[in-house]
Amino acid sequence: MPVERCGEAIAMRAGTRGIVALLTCLAAGTMPACSRSAAKTSNSWDPRAAAAYLDYREGWWMRWNPSARDHGTFCVSCHTALPYALARPTLRAALGERGPAENERQLIENVSKRVRMWNEIGPYYSDQGYDHKTDESRGTESVLNALVLASYEAHNGQLSDDTRAAFDNMWALQQTAGDGRGSWPWLQFDQEPWEAKDSGFYGAALAAMAVGVAPGNYASTPAIQDRLAQLRDYVNRESEAQSTFNRGFLLWASAKLPGLLAPERQKEITQEILSKQQSDGGWRLASIAWKWDGWSLRSLVNMWLRADGTPLEGKSDGAATSLMILALQESGVPRDNAQLKRGLDWLMSNQDVGEGFWPASSVNKRRHISSDTGRFMSDAATAYAVLALIESGRPTNAVASVSKSPN
Repeated sequence: MPVERCGEAIAMRAGTRGIVALLTCLAAGTMPACSRSAAKTSNSWDPRAAAAYLDYREGWWMRWNPSARDHGTFCVSCHTALPYALARPTLRAALGERGPAENERQLIENVSKRVRMWNEIGPYYSDQGYDHKTDESRGTESVLNALVLASYEAHNGQLSDDTRAAFDNMWALQQTAGDGRGSWPWLQFDQEPWEAKDSGFYGAALAAMAVGVAPGNYASTPAIQDRLAQLRDYVNRESEAQSTFNRGFLLWASAKLPGLLAPERQKEITQEILSKQQSDGGWRLASIAWKWDGWSLRSLVNMWLRADGTPLEGKSDGAATSLMILALQESGVPRDNAQLKRGLDWLMSNQDVGEGFWPASSVNKRRHISSDTGRFMSDAATAYAVLALIESGRPTNAVASVSKSPN
């Protein structure tokens, strides 16, 4: 969840510093791709170091005072707790661990507790001091709870009563009217990419993913078919207006929930993702976090300035690269695709060998990468990199390709 609000983003981005930074970048010839040097090639990565980093960061998050919530619980953040919940069971299996890590167990217990106390426990944020944050908090949490529990139980093949209750809470909060019909109220703090004005679409993609990964053929439950149809209509209706980041999550979700997208739409998003790859084989978060509106000042500023006015780096980062690779893999891009292989090479070459993480930074505010809050994007990058790299090592399956490399 956000550390602070960035309400002055537009004004600062439109200021003199923004124009100077843009001209500087243009003068350096960096607009096509600021990362020019080829990453060194590595054929291995350290899953145990990644597990140690993720366990440490989840432990810190659970005990960090700003994340504490009602009844001794904590909120599930999109940058640290959710990616951890998605990646840790897969990493546990790859490492041959016999049971859940302690922090993994505590996270599941926390989510289950909040589901069981749904009508008693306070929301992540209330309307006191914020506008409409109770509804936004409930909608966001309902989706995150369902996805966390469904993903966890996908590994044991059984849908628990808590998870069914989480889905019931989620469907009860789905919007059924207005422009957002089919989606959920979503927290907005002007923080890309998780909590911005367009993040409700990201949330809808997570909801679709939750349904798709739930065990026991939950997606075929008769009682949810009307709700599913509204969700499917929403993501197809709003897809064209979304950033590559949001569309990447949609592509990933479509692989988990068959029928969510038509094959031609999957192919279209796949080609869009491939077109955003940088020369070093990775992807850059600032290049995918906003919808490109042509060669306008606003689009250029979004590419090169944070909301606080500080310049963004032009190099690839772990968050964008791991997420785009995951979306490509899940959608069936073949393993011999040249661009996919280059992306995986980037991940292999960019793990911090000392601490186990993949580097990434906020597009909203400059924070020191070694600080606790400065590691938020690296938390997501590491979890999603783990999923991408483990997936790349699985035996080849008979998934049909939706894209062929243009190389």
